Order: sequence, then C-alpha cells, then structure tokens
Amino acid sequence: MGAPYSYNIENVYNSVVNPSTVHYIDNGTAKFYTRYFLQKAMSVFKWELPELWDKDYFLYTLYTWGFIAILKTDRFGVIPQQCTLTGYNVFYAPKRITVTNPIMPETVERDIDKDCVLLKLTPDYAGILDLIYFYASKMALASSAVNVNLLNSKLAYLFTAKNKSVAESFKKMYDQIASGEPASIIDRNLLDPDGNKTWDFFSQNLHENYIASDILADMRKIEAMFDTDIGVPNTDKRERLITDEVNANNIETITRCELWLEELQKSCKNTQNMFGIEINVDWRHDPDKMIVTNTQEGESYYGKSR
Repeated sequence: MGAPYSYNIENVYNSVVNPSTVHYIDNGTAKFYTRYFLQKAMSVFKWELPELWDKDYFLYTLYTWGFIAILKTDRFGVIPQQCTLTGYNVFYAPKRITVTNPIMPETVERDIDKDCVLLKLTPDYAGILDLIYFYASKMALASSAVNVNLLNSKLAYLFTAKNKSVAESFKKMYDQIASGEPASIIDRNLLDPDGNKTWDFFSQNLHENYIASDILADMRKIEAMFDTDIGVPNTDKRERLITDEVNANNIETITRCELWLEELQKSCKNTQNMFGIEINVDWRHDPDKMIVTNTQEGESYYGKSR
C-alpha cells in the first residue's frame, strides 16, 4: 500500500484477499477504494498537533492500529509512536506499551497513564480497517459489475455462419457498414442456390440489458452507508423526505463518531496534563448543523437557517 503504513499493516492488508481460484473482486480496485475510504474517514475530525509531529504518521497509525502512544524521549522530546500493548489491570485494560523503532537505540517501555499516554480511537483498541475493507470490497465488486455490463453492452449482434467463407463475407459487409458506407453489396456466399440464408442472426436488447446506471446508483448508496458509519453528513434524495426522517439519519451518523471523539478528546486532555503540550481534536464540521430545522415538501437541507 505504501508509506506511511508499517510492515505490520502491509501484512494485514495483503492477507485480506480472496482465494486465487475465485477472483470475484479486482484487488487493484479494492486497494483504490481502501485508500479512498481510509482518507475520507481520517478527514472527519480536525486535529491540532505539535508542529514537529508528522501528521500523516500520527493519523495512519491511529486509524489503522487503533491506538498510538505519546511518550517523552531524550533525543526527540514528546512524540507519538506506534507501539504494542502488554499486561492488563483488573478491568483487562492494557498497562504498558512497548516501542520498537530502528531510529531509537533500544526498545522503550512505559507505563500507561504514568509516564506515557495511550491515545486510542475506539473503546476496544481496534482500528477501522475492518470497516474500510467491508465497504471497499463491496465497491470493488460493484465497480467490476459496471465494467462487465458496459463491455457487454457493446455486443449488440451475433452471427453464426455455416462455413469460413460465409463468415469472412459477413465480416467484410459489417466493416463496410461500420465505416459509414451508404451501401453494401451482399456476397453470393451469404445465400444458398435457392436464395435461403446461410447464416443465423441474434441480437440483444441493449437497453433492456443495460444495468450500469442501477449499479452506479447502488454504489452511491454503499458510499452513503459508509458515510453514515464514519460521521459524514448525507441525505436521501427521495422526494417528500420529512424532517424526522432526515434527522433520524443524521443522529445515526454522529452516534458512532461521538464515541470515537469522546475517546480521543479524553486522551488529548491526558496528554496535555502529562506533558504540557497542545493537542486537540474536534469535528471538522459542526454536528449542530447536521440537524434539519426546516423542510419544504420534497426538499430537505442542513443548517440552522438559510
């Protein structure tokens, strides 16, 4: 997947593929949507980080691993680091972190909430790669279906010929028609001595078999479902959508991310108290504006007022 992923994340990502005997998902497309959805999820919150911190490293570690340690080092000062967790307390929460970084001369161990802060995204210490993969695989499958349908829509006619000579005559005639010639002379080989056809013709109703538009609409619905899961406002485009229906979706949208934000803000406060540095996180978009305050028939919008 490329930097700034660690090799651990690379291994996890590359192992989440389908059996080689059943290629029902284009892994290249799946990777595209994985990157797209991950970056979209990382944009939900707005961060204020110390100037010397690498924001990309911080965010990718937090969202893929689910947690990141904040600790003080002799050489680099207070920095965020990918870590592993060891030990547990009476509530089965981790007690210590271990940092192994080739730039550091030795392995670093710290006690959580004593000489380091463990900043976590979710209460269960998990990242969101499972959520990302869930939607990325569906989008990749739908995208492949669109490609297949578009390709099949090019096959409007199918001819069968009794011999190679008849087939070649048909190719020549079709080339003349396709090139725009106003008339085409039929070869005698296309008819038998009695004037009967020496070929059969099949056609498909392209309009009837064209479903790419429906699949693209489904892809928009899949992305809207993902947006709801990560806290991005989205509305149903149906007519006569009433205020309560819109607000119900918006409440569902912010519910999970409110849980994430509570965890992050708690960790940020602990970091400020322990190390005296400024680190803050909040909604990128005001959740109050996600509540519809007025609707007209067939219309809905976000915000407190127009």
